[in-house]
Amino acid sequence: MSSEDAAAPGDAAGDGSGETGGTGDTDHENALQDVIAVDPDDVAQGTVNRLDAHTGDGIRHRAFTCLVFDGEGRILLAQRAPNKRLWDGHWDGTVASHPVEGQSQEDATEQRLEEELGISPDQYDDLRVTDKFEYKRYYPNEGVEWEVCAVLKVTLDDISLDPDDDEIGGMLWADYDHLHENPALYRQLRLCPWFEIAMRRDFS
Repeated sequence: MSSEDAAAPGDAAGDGSGETGGTGDTDHENALQDVIAVDPDDVAQGTVNRLDAHTGDGIRHRAFTCLVFDGEGRILLAQRAPNKRLWDGHWDGTVASHPVEGQSQEDATEQRLEEELGISPDQYDDLRVTDKFEYKRYYPNEGVEWEVCAVLKVTLDDISLDPDDDEIGGMLWADYDHLHENPALYRQLRLCPWFEIAMRRDFS
């Protein structure tokens, strides 16, 4: 759901909703990237063009979202940069992306945490997959997300951050229980749909 540059081989293909620029542009940098097409059970069906996967009716593909916490039970919300084509300015909890072929969800998550927020592996030791779900959401006039999305969680021992301005528009720490129990109080934040689903399932 986020890198703006073409991913090099072995690099996570950016966030599932991280396309920038106009729709259907074959010269768009995301047209140089691939994501992993999957069936409803997350069994790989080969690779597909990332831009194709996020336009028209989309192509189901593998993705992840990582919920980042501190030791006090707060979740780090990260606002998507305004240059994103999909869900620009929305708040995510915390990073979302796609693994590339041959890359595990954990390795892809570790990469995106460092690239987007400057969070290095020595700041945590409990990165783990906690859930997986399929969802499909259209972003009006721009594109679509159709993903089998793994949910990972991590708790930071050191909350030092060094965000990339091309990826992150803003950051805030929120009490996770309060956010879930009082959605109306956070409505102005415009939460990303995959995060809202992950949070709802986490409390169910």
